[in-house]
Amino acid sequence: MLNDEQLLRYSRQIMLPEVEIAGQEAWLNSRVLIIGVGGLGSPVAMYLAAAGVGTLVLVDDDLVELTNLQRQIVHTTDTIGLSKVESAKQALAALNPDTEIVAIPKRLSDQELAEQIADVDLVLDCTDNFGTRFAVNEACVKHRKPLVSGAAIRLEGQVAVFDSRQEDAPCYRCLYREGSDENLTCSESGVLAPLVGIIGSVQAMEALKVLAEVGEPLVGKLLLLDGRYMDWRSLKLRRDPECPCCGTK
Repeated sequence: MLNDEQLLRYSRQIMLPEVEIAGQEAWLNSRVLIIGVGGLGSPVAMYLAAAGVGTLVLVDDDLVELTNLQRQIVHTTDTIGLSKVESAKQALAALNPDTEIVAIPKRLSDQELAEQIADVDLVLDCTDNFGTRFAVNEACVKHRKPLVSGAAIRLEGQVAVFDSRQEDAPCYRCLYREGSDENLTCSESGVLAPLVGIIGSVQAMEALKVLAEVGEPLVGKLLLLDGRYMDWRSLKLRRDPECPCCGTK
């Protein structure tokens, strides 16, 4: 049951007919894994904590650097040199002390990643490399956990939801194969600061929708943003029967 302070804190969400008390309680009882607390992970973590997600597990092995502050809004000048997960934990605790923050300041092994994913309700991939994305996707498929994936570079971004609990839903490997030659990072290619905020906010929105069964999540769709013209496109994705991860071969 929500207490009086929670009813007040989350009142603007609870009044939505799609959410109400049941939706808010679903968020409060959820445990979510955020992999990467950088440009995408910053708005994801802040919005999920603000919305009242009960437990956030943050995984990142990097330290806060000056160059991060242009876009990684959960970190501050005062936290330069701290691990990103500890920096984020401090900010999120100040934002909503009711949200439990589990900070893991290291790169997880495949076994550790699988254990963490098995223990949560939903996973958000906020990383910037295909190797990690493939590993996260494989564990999500194995443990039948919904995955919200985002990417942003230069002036372009994308978001998709992969939910192996749904029959015929595609996974990340249905979209991308190993050996893709585009493995770009912001440090190599640059990125406009608000872009990661936009994409991360969409990821947070999709996560809340999945957790509380609100609306229609981006399952089987790829949402693309061209920030140059603020042009949004949505492409349909289909499950690949020859996918090396979820295929039926």
